[in-house]
Amino acid sequence: MKAFLILEDGTVFTGTSIGSTREVISEIVFNTSMTGYLEVLTDPSYAGQAVVMTYPLIGNYGICKEDMESSKPWPDAYIVRELSRLHSNFRSEGSIQDFLAENDIPGISGIDTRALTKILREKGTLNGMVTTNENFNLEETIAKIKTYTTGKVVEKVTCSEKRVLAGNGKKVALMDFGAKKNIAKSLNDRGCEVTIYPAATTAEEIIATNPDGIMLSNGPGDPQECTEIIKEIKKLYDSNIPIFAICLGHQLMALATGGDTHKMKYGHRGGNHPVKDLSTNKVYISSQNHGYVVDTDKMDPSIAEVSFVNVNDGTVEGLHYLGKNIFTVQFHPEASPGPQDSEFLFDEFIKMMEVSK
Repeated sequence: MKAFLILEDGTVFTGTSIGSTREVISEIVFNTSMTGYLEVLTDPSYAGQAVVMTYPLIGNYGICKEDMESSKPWPDAYIVRELSRLHSNFRSEGSIQDFLAENDIPGISGIDTRALTKILREKGTLNGMVTTNENFNLEETIAKIKTYTTGKVVEKVTCSEKRVLAGNGKKVALMDFGAKKNIAKSLNDRGCEVTIYPAATTAEEIIATNPDGIMLSNGPGDPQECTEIIKEIKKLYDSNIPIFAICLGHQLMALATGGDTHKMKYGHRGGNHPVKDLSTNKVYISSQNHGYVVDTDKMDPSIAEVSFVNVNDGTVEGLHYLGKNIFTVQFHPEASPGPQDSEFLFDEFIKMMEVSK
């Protein structure tokens, strides 16, 4: 069946429908990962977005549900150059086509994803529609597409109730703003007892449990939309409990302490982003998925200092909070998918909790 990707600038790509055939309008973003498509699909940070994979062949090793980063896929749509007709891997449990259809995720294959990515890089992130309707009115469709916003998506992806991963080590409270499974697993593998809390949990409830540390997770959307969460994070900051924050959590901590954020032209999404540790001058290759970034010029230098920067564009990739046991990073040390170069940051968090006690 034919499918169409219509961008808000009037560009139309024609391809083949994959997955569900329902029509969807979303924010179109691209990911440069060569593997890990299942982890990308099940990353809650993609809620409210449609993902373009720049690598041309997707689906060749099938689906292994053990590798899922959450209980279901989150993107509004999935866009690829070629969807593998055959999947071959000893762990495979099915095809990506069936996985998309089962989860009602529409998509399109057979389009020039290089050309599409160039448009997004040159013009910035655009809204778009994926549809199988051949009789669309372009002018009316573009008007509808332009009105789309991701809105408050953290509420959609957070857990509904708290749960505990048992451990004999440090007690960590994990705030779930759309947390990838491997964040909790990375802590649990190091012996931590991890209690995962819904995003709307109050600071008072968390502080009352006397955790050894607090983890602020990744998540989707504009951090400035999370006004109530930011207020609670400020209370956590004032509590002097050690805190480690990743991605959205990094941005929310900056906003809670007087900093600011802005939307990037097309964001960082993929498993090959170099970040430089300013304390050692070492460069690590990192997994990233974000469309917003912390502004350094609006951060009080007496509150926090930049600890990591992006080697490609110089944007802030990490902050160290002065006089506090708090550090935050924009990238994903838990990987999944992506390199594990920076997983040592979980060990640094464990050490920080030990020292603070």
